[in-house]
Amino acid sequence: MERNKIIIKTSIQGIIVNIILVIFKAIVGVIVNSIAIILDAVNNLSDAISSIITIIGTKLAGKRPDKEHPYGHGRIEYFASLIIAVIVLVAGVTSGKESIEKIIHPVKADYTIASLIIIIVAVIVKFFLGRHVKSVGEKIDSQSLIASGTDAFMDAVLSFSTLVAAVISLIWGISLEGYLGFVISVIIVKSSFEIMKETLNSIIGARADSELTQKLREKVNEFEEVQGVYDITLHNYGPSQIMGSIHIQVDDNMTAKEIHKLTRKIQLYIYEELGIVLTIGIYASNTSEEHYVQIKSELTKIIRKYPEILQMHGFYVDEETKTVSFDLIIDFKADNKENIKDEVVKEIKEKYSEYSYFVILDTDYSD
Repeated sequence: MERNKIIIKTSIQGIIVNIILVIFKAIVGVIVNSIAIILDAVNNLSDAISSIITIIGTKLAGKRPDKEHPYGHGRIEYFASLIIAVIVLVAGVTSGKESIEKIIHPVKADYTIASLIIIIVAVIVKFFLGRHVKSVGEKIDSQSLIASGTDAFMDAVLSFSTLVAAVISLIWGISLEGYLGFVISVIIVKSSFEIMKETLNSIIGARADSELTQKLREKVNEFEEVQGVYDITLHNYGPSQIMGSIHIQVDDNMTAKEIHKLTRKIQLYIYEELGIVLTIGIYASNTSEEHYVQIKSELTKIIRKYPEILQMHGFYVDEETKTVSFDLIIDFKADNKENIKDEVVKEIKEKYSEYSYFVILDTDYSD
């Protein structure tokens, strides 16, 4: 897969750059006795290890589906990101411990012009590396690359702060090594928690991206037979494999043959445009008759009294069974969803008592 090749290629570039920086920073840190530079080197080493894990995770995630894993192995990429987050966390905690010791027992660093030049080069290299890696990650939707790119940007900032501390030490003789190292460790730990949060959201199942659901809704609504798009649910089995389902509202006079042709066209179109494997359900609409329009209008007025109700859809009147059916989406924050539904049914039944009412409490899966 082209996406996997890009991830691996970008990760290898990051490994090479970080290993070079590790060697130079470690040597300089030891020579000038700078804990900040040494911790910066450790941070670069963790970046290189993270890139190796990204490659391994991408390789495993790219395995074909099998009987035990029919949805593929794409989510392994998220576990790789989680491992990276743990590595970054350990590096941050270790850095914090070393920095506190330096604050308690300070040792003055002995900076040289050569060491300052190496730090300046490191700032420039990490800045451009971060911009490149993050850009590639955003382009191909790779959380691990985006995290690596963001981390590289952070490294550039931290290396710049090390440079500032070195200049202060040279000019005024004030040692900020321990304090600076502690600040670096706090930022590293914060970064690890941010990576963990984003990765765990993907594993648990976060709300679908609103921009993607909006595009999906717009493209399905392009078909003239579609009167509305509802109940969008998207399941992520890896960054490049999305499966989902929707309900579309169509006229109840459409035949099974016509509905079959329509849903097939929509499925093909959405897969080609958005790469989503889509299952489509149907809501029939018969609000062309005036009496049914009146019922729906009255129901809409009742629903407006309840701010917790976000949407009503799937409205249909079955005259043969004297049944009115519809779905309600109620805010997650509402604790009394069943009570709200019962109140709505009670009010509409007072107006149209000849009907029974079948109401489904739907879930607000997407925008």
